[in-house]
Amino acid sequence: MTAAPQAAIDQQRPVLILGAGINGCALARELVLNRVPVCLVDTADIASGTSAYSTRLIHGGLRYLEYGEFDLVRESLEERTRLLRLAPQFVRPIELYIPTESRLSGAFSTTARMLRLGGAASTKGRGSWLVRCGLWLYDRFAHDPALPQHETHRVGEGNVPAVDSGRYRYLSSYYDAQIVLVERYVLALLEDARIAAAANGTRLDVRTYHRARRAGKHFALHSTLSGASPDDVTDSFMPSAVVNCTGAWLDWTLDELALDSPKLLAGTKGSHFLTSSPALIAKLGTRGVYVESADDARPIFILPFDGRVLVGTTDIPYTERPETAVASENEIAYLIRGANQVFPDVALTWNDVDMHYSGVRPLPRTDDKSTASVTRRHWLHEHHGIVPPTYSLIGGKLTTSRSLGETAANTVMTKLAIKRTADSRARIVPGGEHYPDGDAALTAQQQTMASETGFSLPQVRASWRLYGTTAGEHLRGENGSVDKASLAGTDLPLRIVRRVIRDEWVTRLDDLVERRLMLLFAPLGRETLVELAKMLVDAGRLAPDDIEREIAATIDRLNNHFGKAVV
Repeated sequence: MTAAPQAAIDQQRPVLILGAGINGCALARELVLNRVPVCLVDTADIASGTSAYSTRLIHGGLRYLEYGEFDLVRESLEERTRLLRLAPQFVRPIELYIPTESRLSGAFSTTARMLRLGGAASTKGRGSWLVRCGLWLYDRFAHDPALPQHETHRVGEGNVPAVDSGRYRYLSSYYDAQIVLVERYVLALLEDARIAAAANGTRLDVRTYHRARRAGKHFALHSTLSGASPDDVTDSFMPSAVVNCTGAWLDWTLDELALDSPKLLAGTKGSHFLTSSPALIAKLGTRGVYVESADDARPIFILPFDGRVLVGTTDIPYTERPETAVASENEIAYLIRGANQVFPDVALTWNDVDMHYSGVRPLPRTDDKSTASVTRRHWLHEHHGIVPPTYSLIGGKLTTSRSLGETAANTVMTKLAIKRTADSRARIVPGGEHYPDGDAALTAQQQTMASETGFSLPQVRASWRLYGTTAGEHLRGENGSVDKASLAGTDLPLRIVRRVIRDEWVTRLDDLVERRLMLLFAPLGRETLVELAKMLVDAGRLAPDDIEREIAATIDRLNNHFGKAVV
């Protein structure tokens, strides 16, 4: 008897991806594009882990140059250029300014690290000469004609941020990119995977709020929702391969799978806060500031953020379970000092902090004593001798998630003897098609969409924020519906909310607030939560008797996890 080809067998057995964050979804997309079936499983929601708690930059990693990681910087800048073109609805250029106090500080120690001669980073910061050298290299690696090259400025010039002239003597500027709605970008990748799966007839199963348990070669899926019995199995199958993409939860996942493995990660906690301080908003305008803390010379970003200002981040070793990470009082005080160091006349206080968030970076375990020196590279670790083939994804960052998905898919497909037939290098993320060039063209297209759909311009803009150029097809609705009402307290049309609940793997009220409708970063009222809970009931996602419990749980989480009050 002749054995069937490996690829034919694997078409009936999906690759099991554990973790529906940015890396798990990027890998799922790559595999499905190549007709490899996928079952994507997460114990919580899509993009509910580290993906949601970063500084939300798509950047080359200027400080990685200091540690001689030139190939990582080059890869990151290539991906930045690609994402600006393929996902313009989410990824936008941002001009960043770096103020410095001296000219030569840190030059010798940084040169030693760049040459891999070792040494600790300067605790007195980097001088203007060093920053300008780094930015020159940055421009050389980028080769991006769409973004201006770096410039030098005088502190106090009228067209630059008014940093403290009593502290800073020099000012440099350069361009990177910002992605405010990371969660929507992750959803768009998964939506694209679904589009590809439908087009080429490939299986794509997405199971949120499920845990995969291993029994030999087979895996059983169990619901993680409260009230579910741990003995209830919702599905059972033998995957062709398993990839652990659970990020900061990676070692805990390996323990749950009973795999004999050394600890692979040593995570660090990064915290941020948001402020609506009018003075700080006016100082920044559309620009950001990248400064070194006077406390320890670690980088702090002060960034415009959807009408507010985002300040972050910290970098503290963290050994507890990642979901328990919450910004501490010391961290927020540290970040407030960092902002006031640059703009002392703004004089931020605790009263200016609207909310905060904190996440754990999935950094590889190393002997480095400095968390800043730990590499942000990514690689796939194979757990040898395991059937089916099992891998763990180590490291990585938001910027390189697409290329990470590509290289991880290559490894898996090589193992399964499947040839690559497609890639995502030039594939536009849904909502980025025919994207208008410039603010005037954007406004004109949104006005046209408002006229064609009958929705107001604020409603169109709220929908565009989530969907980009595909917002129009969702606003036009089905069966000639003429409902033009908006969700209470927002400009989001109820038609869009219903579409999100129906088609975007929504289970909990938290999913809607934090990751689908992106209501977390704006003032939020109880009336909004009540209306959303009732819509979940209408969709069969929530029992009527559970409305008050679900609302209370969401309010409690917003308060305890984010320091956010529901008004």
